[in-house]
Amino acid sequence: MRRVIVFFLAVVCCAMLPARAQTATTLDIYVIDVEGGNAQLYVSPSGESVLIDSGNLAPGAVRDADRIMAAVHDAGLKQIDYLITTHYHGDHVGGLPELATRIHIANFVNHGPNTQPDPRIDPILALNAETKRTVVKPGDKIPVAGLNWTIVTAGGATLKTPLPGAGAVNPYCARFQRQALNPVSGQPADAGEDPQSVGSQITFGKFRALYLGDLTWNKEFDLMCPVNPIGAVDLLVASRHGLSSSNSELLVHAVRPRVIVINNGIRKGGQPEAMKIFLSSPGLEDLWQLHFSQLSGQEYTTPGIFVANGWDDQATSMAVEPMKPDPQAAPAPPHNGTAYYLKIAARQDGTFTVTNSRNGFSKTYSRGD
Repeated sequence: MRRVIVFFLAVVCCAMLPARAQTATTLDIYVIDVEGGNAQLYVSPSGESVLIDSGNLAPGAVRDADRIMAAVHDAGLKQIDYLITTHYHGDHVGGLPELATRIHIANFVNHGPNTQPDPRIDPILALNAETKRTVVKPGDKIPVAGLNWTIVTAGGATLKTPLPGAGAVNPYCARFQRQALNPVSGQPADAGEDPQSVGSQITFGKFRALYLGDLTWNKEFDLMCPVNPIGAVDLLVASRHGLSSSNSELLVHAVRPRVIVINNGIRKGGQPEAMKIFLSSPGLEDLWQLHFSQLSGQEYTTPGIFVANGWDDQATSMAVEPMKPDPQAAPAPPHNGTAYYLKIAARQDGTFTVTNSRNGFSKTYSRGD
């Protein structure tokens, strides 16, 4: 009789586990197109999930929630276990109220008080404060079974104790030049919420990924110099949508990514200055983009097979010359039709596959060093 009871309990326990937890062997990462904002969904083999950021403010909030939920459904999730809000800008936290009506979010993770009050954002943070909330600092862990998820930047502070295997002198620090002004906006380089970004290094077996939110160029120096506390990574999701106000050589080249993904928009990210740094990074195998960028043109873009989205009325070919940013120019062409994500399936041995959901193209990357 005792054997029967034990067997029955085992069956019940297994039935209660998510279906994915019984069969999955990969860490699945969805880099979701929210039109130059950010939303990334990480699903561990255990079935636990982390969403980094939640898309744009209205009027894009419903559109972005739809796109996030498409990835949620593909992953077979019933809830989001952790939502990390990297910082409180509308393109990273604006879609939260709408998303929260679609799916239960168990834990909210952020850097602490807002340093850039905004009447559009403050009500969203009040929603955040009413639920379970964790304020993180560098060195903290997000407890996801099977993953080693380490916070490396938060609240303007950076990791000071190198991760295992890291800590070598960073040779790119010697020629670093600080930015007084943001080269894109012309505003003071380290003002506001961007330098407060929550940055994460995620390890799954021998696979390593890095995303630093909108961490600024100067804060990258604070993190990466004089020693590199991160080491090498397999996947880098570019900071700040691939803008040249982040993504310095001392970060990108030092972490030696084999694959870079840019969560850019049609006219947000992909400028020649940043693309030169990405494409010259030692050991880089491929660069993938969420959007064709008019700011890169054909001259500074990646092959179209690696690009997930265009726009609703896209021409048959891209201009060769990059478009120069112009505040007086007409708005970027809309992309409200079908949106496609890039999906990364990582294995514990360090191999991983990137798939473009627009065209079904996949490429598998062998184990790194």
